[in-house]
Amino acid sequence: MNKIFTQLQKIKEGKRIGIMTHIVLGYPTIEDSMALVRSMAEAGVDFIELQIPFSDPLADGPTIMKANKIALEGGMKVANAFGAMKELSQQLSIPLLFMTYYNIVFHYGTEQFCRAAAASGASGLIVPDVPVDEEAHEHFWTAAEACGLIAMRFLSTVSTDERMQKVLDAPHRFLYFIGQQGTTGARATLHDELARHIERIRQHEAVSIAVGFGISKPAHITVLREAGADVAIIGSAVLNAYNEAHEGEKIETVARYVRAMVEAAR
Repeated sequence: MNKIFTQLQKIKEGKRIGIMTHIVLGYPTIEDSMALVRSMAEAGVDFIELQIPFSDPLADGPTIMKANKIALEGGMKVANAFGAMKELSQQLSIPLLFMTYYNIVFHYGTEQFCRAAAASGASGLIVPDVPVDEEAHEHFWTAAEACGLIAMRFLSTVSTDERMQKVLDAPHRFLYFIGQQGTTGARATLHDELARHIERIRQHEAVSIAVGFGISKPAHITVLREAGADVAIIGSAVLNAYNEAHEGEKIETVARYVRAMVEAAR
């Protein structure tokens, strides 16, 4: 069984909400980004997204966009990402997912990318700019499934019932729900109708729901747990904690921040 489903079952049995965090591979260096992954795993997170940097990360706000730019300027390549994933997946027990944009997947070759990702130890893929309507031409989810990967699908607060049904018509239903309009980035408050949107999804299919965009503090974790989410995704706030910390204290600052979020999830 894919490690993602094993972890989701553990979360359910623990009667808690899961925590997924996010790093940009190569930011500020490949060594630093891998150290962040290890420290967050030790702090108790359930899943970690490893972003393969891209020059035009459309879904990302300024914090992650800047990290992508610096990583690319530092020479980060797709091959380096596969190498980092292989090393980390052999060291850590939690599921690791690649996050990137479809331009990278397409130019690598969709089937080849999925095979390489699986061989490197990835459990899943997060590619936000692949429209479900294009699956008949792109065969992205088909290729991912053939390689044993869970490719997350996306819904948002503005998704119609028709769109929802189309997105959820898949054998592996681990859903990324975009909880705010706009791009990624830490926010003071979450959407005030999150619970209603999550309930709409529950009425369609049995699905595990991970909510991202804007999550930055323990109070948000409490809101998401009460709203019925299965997993909270924390991205920009992790990098903000890293960026704002003093030199020599950055990794431990992130670990301390993540531990607080993990504690709130329990």
